[in-house]
Amino acid sequence: MIKSVHKILAFVVVVALIGCTGLSALETLNRAQAVGSPFTKYLAAEYRELANSMQSTGFFASSDTKHFARKGLAAVDGVIVMPEVLDDWDLSDSGLIEMTQARVALITALDNRGRVLVPGLSAVAQSSFDCWATQQEEHWDTGVPCRDRFIAVMKDLNAALTPSSPPVVVAAVPAEDFPVPVSEVARGEAVPLQQAMFLVFFDWDKYSLSNSARDVLGAVSEEIEGRNDVNQIVIIGHTDTSGSAKYNKKLSLRRGNAVRKMLLSHGLPAHKIRVEGRGEKDLLINTPDNVREPENRRAQITLE
Repeated sequence: MIKSVHKILAFVVVVALIGCTGLSALETLNRAQAVGSPFTKYLAAEYRELANSMQSTGFFASSDTKHFARKGLAAVDGVIVMPEVLDDWDLSDSGLIEMTQARVALITALDNRGRVLVPGLSAVAQSSFDCWATQQEEHWDTGVPCRDRFIAVMKDLNAALTPSSPPVVVAAVPAEDFPVPVSEVARGEAVPLQQAMFLVFFDWDKYSLSNSARDVLGAVSEEIEGRNDVNQIVIIGHTDTSGSAKYNKKLSLRRGNAVRKMLLSHGLPAHKIRVEGRGEKDLLINTPDNVREPENRRAQITLE
């Protein structure tokens, strides 16, 4: 059973939506219509299938089913949720070693434009990894089906991203080959700064924050407050290609400053926050001019 909700997880509890309907998280997810990028739509479907499967088997704790239903609800709203953080799960040392390496391989593939170039495969890889964590915790000695699925999908995902290179094979490494004790590497350790990246999305021609974006920024603020290695918080606003380049430059800055204002409201120090506006530059999805692309209307937060 999952022990805690790690703060860096881009996991949004859509309390208002569930509260208004009176439905459970899974019921709400089953009725929801996904919006956002192709990746978040695929991911919502994957988490829907995972949560329903967990509930139907009755083998897993209800809190785990609820956890993945809530991740699905975040994806439904267009939020990019992250793979499970392993210190939230009660894993054996050998399982933790293997899964730590697997998570690095997964995030590398996702950050290598996997979410954009092969969104379906990327979503399956992430949901398989998360499912693997739940099964690994239960000590499935006769085999871990989601692990096998993850390894197979990662081969396809890496092949799709680097067709001229051999695919990355995720395999167990003997504990004696691990350079330092496991407890010093993964258990309870914060995610490295270079892996800490958050995205919030905006409606067309808007720079106001949605409720889900506010929830994400609340989680980001808590994560940053709990760390002592953050020297700077970099917020970069972006737009799609609809409208003029001059207008979009201003709009991207407004989006960045809207995020900054929200982080300041959570008590983060102003001197650590830097805002940039890229306008139409650095598109997440390349489009021709004058195209309204939801995934390009975003603000990206990174830590240094």
